[in-house]
Amino acid sequence: MRINATRNWLHVAGTNKLTYYFPHKKRGSEAMDAMGILPGYTGVATHDFWKPYNKYDCQHSLCNAHLLRELTGASENSDQHWPKIMADLLMCIKHHVDNGLLNHELIQRFNEDYDHITRFGMNENPPDPQADGQSKKRGRKKQTTAKNLLDRFIGFKEDILRFMYDQNVPFDNNQAERDIRMTKVQQKISGTFRSEQGARNFCRIRGYVSTVSKNSLSVIDSINTIFYGDSLIPILQN
Repeated sequence: MRINATRNWLHVAGTNKLTYYFPHKKRGSEAMDAMGILPGYTGVATHDFWKPYNKYDCQHSLCNAHLLRELTGASENSDQHWPKIMADLLMCIKHHVDNGLLNHELIQRFNEDYDHITRFGMNENPPDPQADGQSKKRGRKKQTTAKNLLDRFIGFKEDILRFMYDQNVPFDNNQAERDIRMTKVQQKISGTFRSEQGARNFCRIRGYVSTVSKNSLSVIDSINTIFYGDSLIPILQN
């Protein structure tokens, strides 16, 4: 988002009952610390593979919608087969989760299938015999996009499959994508905020409107209560 003609970043934290927006000049952990949610968060954070998220001491779940797009790109732009097979597996697991078909035996089988696919991927990405002979001055040889993606699937298996282990965890972070949609509409109409305070005010109001809407409350009635000193706060269930 643009504030006073300068690029800023709009951060969002959302659940199916709550929305919070936070504008900041930075994109990374400095902004997330200032936002004040992730530093003390102990639940599961579902996000894309933006590395600053991983510094926070909570459980993490990687957005599989992002991963599916990357798997599709790797499949279409290389001669490797493992990305398509992995994408099919993720969609198969999602189908079983969405329809309540998972059981212990299936979870074990899907785990084994996942490991089999990553081993198959390693066979499609053998080590470069010339890499070991390179001098240190030349630096580390750049890996292909497909190999970088494979390394992520190997190193972050638990975070990728967390939606299978814990069915309260979503498959993707589309909730955040939906939450941020109306702020993008505002940006297209107005283009910029004239002050940081104006941006903060907008985010606070928009977050309240989004939250009461998620709780099936009247937006107009909820806003009216503010002017009578009796703000309507949704009652949240644990």
